[in-house]
Amino acid sequence: MNGAMKLIRNARLYAPEDLGCMDVLIGGGKILRIGESLPAEEAYHVEVIDGSGKIMMPGLIDAHVHILGGGGEGGYRTRTPEIMLSDIICGGVTTVVGCLGTDGTTRTMTNLIAKARGLEEEGITAYIYTGSYQVPVRTLTGSVADDLILLDKVIGTGEIAISDHRSSQPTYEEFARIVADTRVGGILSGKAGIVNIHMGDGREQLDYLRRLLRESQIPASNMLPTHINRNKSLMSDGIDYARRLGGYIDLTTSSGPDFLDPDEVKASAGLKMALDAGVDAGHITFSSDGQGSLPVFDEKGNFRHLGVGKVSSLYREMKDAVLKDGVRLADALKTVTSKPAFLLKLKGKGRITEYADADLVLSASDTLEIDTVIAGGETVVSGGEVLKRGTFEY
Repeated sequence: MNGAMKLIRNARLYAPEDLGCMDVLIGGGKILRIGESLPAEEAYHVEVIDGSGKIMMPGLIDAHVHILGGGGEGGYRTRTPEIMLSDIICGGVTTVVGCLGTDGTTRTMTNLIAKARGLEEEGITAYIYTGSYQVPVRTLTGSVADDLILLDKVIGTGEIAISDHRSSQPTYEEFARIVADTRVGGILSGKAGIVNIHMGDGREQLDYLRRLLRESQIPASNMLPTHINRNKSLMSDGIDYARRLGGYIDLTTSSGPDFLDPDEVKASAGLKMALDAGVDAGHITFSSDGQGSLPVFDEKGNFRHLGVGKVSSLYREMKDAVLKDGVRLADALKTVTSKPAFLLKLKGKGRITEYADADLVLSASDTLEIDTVIAGGETVVSGGEVLKRGTFEY
């Protein structure tokens, strides 16, 4: 249970910055103390976890998950199923933000908020975006701002589709209004008020976002364009947008080796490209697009079948960025911890610091393979094995 005290000893702490070997005491779902050689005697019935030879990092934040399932673009039979708890925690993810996607008809906001509450009852933290691809935005209260102000789980709007044949082809004025209404809702509710923006293959690319920064007083932090790595041209445009205008960009991790389109950029490689081009590491995030439908191609680029995006790809791409692409671990970790927490205004998330939520991941120091996941103070993965499963997984 999350009230039990745990003392993690002698792990190398990435908070996400490298703080060296430390002990971390947790209890009541919070991080209570961080220091060297903390005495176990200061708490009653403390469970001691040996972190020697391991790296400790914050629990990952996945800001784009189709928790109800996604897809459906090939007909009813291509709708993907709802996500299960084990699919989330096995990849070190302890916080998710749910979204609808293309289908705002058979997937509804009421179902989305209910699923988020269910995941929280099962042991992780869950939020949602209001809306879907479609414009006008389909909300619960009839207003984007009202949803943000009145509904605790709603932290932004999304995923709103632009530059895509599946979008509602919104005008610039319609897009600007959504971002403005979302920002005001965020201001009045103390939430992020961020718009999660689905970027398609259209030639307009990030033009709407550039124009909004040029013609309004809305800051870049209220917009997070995702799928920036869907092709090399958009990746290049995203790097320019982030480097010159200080915009934030999100790379999708589900497109791993088995799903990669010939023109797509692997997320780990995209991070390296952006950093080498001079983009601030704090302006790049990863999200999985988990539980969305994904086409699988053969080595010649021919379509084979549909797959399902995995939340666990978030950790895989973070790890590959370090082990295969040579990105510093602290920089790679920011994309899935502190920066999503900053943009989404998730208090107590994304950092290992005293009084933060006890969401932690322990991994092998050499291979970065996950050993332990702690969500809200409860050990849900140990020795690489899932200990806690969702209601219908037993």
